Amino acid sequence: MRKGSLQSIFTFGSLTFLSRVLGLVRDVVIGVVFGPSAATDAFFIAFKIPNFMRRLFAEGAFSQAFIPVLSEYRLQRSHAEVRQLVACTASTLGVALTLIATLGVLGAPWVVTIFAPGFSDDSERFTLAVEMLRLTFPYLTLISLAACAGAVLNTYGSFGPPAFAPVLLNLSMIAAAFWLAPRLEQGIVALAFAVTAAGVLQLLMQLPFVARYRLLGLARPRWSDPGVRRILRLMGPTLFGTSVQQINLLVDTILASFLMTGSISWLYWSDRLVEFPLGVIGVAVATVILPRLSQEHADQARDSFSDTLDWALRLVLVLILPASVGLALLAGPILATLFHYGAFTAEDVRLASLSLVAYSLGLMGFVLVKILAPAYFARLDTVTPVKCALAALVTNMILSTSAVLLLLHTRVGHAGLAFATATAATVNAALLYRGLRRRGVFQPRSGWRALLRQTVLATLAMALVLYWPGKHTEFWLQAELYQRVLMLGAVIAAGAGTYFAALWLGGLRLSSLREPPMAKRPGVAERSMGAL
Repeated sequence: MRKGSLQSIFTFGSLTFLSRVLGLVRDVVIGVVFGPSAATDAFFIAFKIPNFMRRLFAEGAFSQAFIPVLSEYRLQRSHAEVRQLVACTASTLGVALTLIATLGVLGAPWVVTIFAPGFSDDSERFTLAVEMLRLTFPYLTLISLAACAGAVLNTYGSFGPPAFAPVLLNLSMIAAAFWLAPRLEQGIVALAFAVTAAGVLQLLMQLPFVARYRLLGLARPRWSDPGVRRILRLMGPTLFGTSVQQINLLVDTILASFLMTGSISWLYWSDRLVEFPLGVIGVAVATVILPRLSQEHADQARDSFSDTLDWALRLVLVLILPASVGLALLAGPILATLFHYGAFTAEDVRLASLSLVAYSLGLMGFVLVKILAPAYFARLDTVTPVKCALAALVTNMILSTSAVLLLLHTRVGHAGLAFATATAATVNAALLYRGLRRRGVFQPRSGWRALLRQTVLATLAMALVLYWPGKHTEFWLQAELYQRVLMLGAVIAAGAGTYFAALWLGGLRLSSLREPPMAKRPGVAERSMGAL
């Protein structure tokens, strides 16, 4: 039997937490060993380009289009037909992305010019970015095939292996920074080698789990296969609708390339810290509910569909609102504790904290987009998210361009870009929510007013505890490493304890966040072999 959604969220979230912790260790290592520099900016561009396209094609548009179709096949077709769909889809995806990766390697100078036009005036950064991009571009094909395997496992209720896979990327980059970098003339290039090696490891790690469902097979690319054609038709609009956040972050990178050296690095580290709660909570909930929403839509269980979405939104509100406020208040102490070593200076801490505060203001919007967009994709509605995303993209373009023009010659231009992206995410989430309400797809259950009051008051209580330690960043910068770690742990524990105690005193009980039951499906046998 399939695991309950709450248990699956815990499994996915806990493994994602491990991955994010190692990701923070990885970023600390990069900050300490290489620091914010022209070489580091070049690597982040070389890593961001295939990573951006991976999120666009694989984890974004592909997964959102593939999982609903695969869910329908699993419920309504034979196992042989499901296996054929998986094989044809994987081979078609692999061939298409191999072609894109090959073109990317051959045209690396043009790609860098497009993604980081500001590098054209700095020949050292430009040449190094091109060299490393040629090493990292094959990662696109490898990680996209790994994402395909992960989508299959998620559809069958196995969330552990796909959530663990990113751990291999972090371990590879940490090892490369310490072992390979000292042996190379340009040490930063070691990270580029590690990226592609990690793509191989992540794919190979998941294949045995797919094989346990008897879904591992080979097939010729078949663009004419009905299932593949449905996925491709859904991918078109989904590609834009699900990836506007990545496009907005890319806009930030392009515009930041015109700002002072280090701006790209400050934005990168700020984004990475925001990605921590986004991945552990937001992506975990979104990944788990998409197969469930797809099944409920296929079963025409409208009430259960709405109840599942309502439950996910309540869970996100209770967990993300305090995370957003906590990140904003503790931006300086967190950055000082994690990164203020080696080449990462006190000024870097100050400047990176500005963009972290700006990004944290949009954390709720980032997460809500992850939760609300699958409600459209599960219903095979790919047009509405595109309209919402287009409005958000226009908002970001206007605000980002204005920020660069106004703050071009200052040291805070990157914070303006982060604020623009946060605002655009909030606009996107608001439009997605309004669309679901207007169509009657989502009908909130009773109790929302009380939950909002309880959550807001508890967050305010937490903010009072965090305000003083968060305000005095200088104290953290002067403290020893062990003092920073102990103080940060104590402050976070005090804030979390205050928050949950205030929730309890306000009357909120865990039973009110219990997962709603799925609708009964009479006459249809459960095909799943059980979650791994």
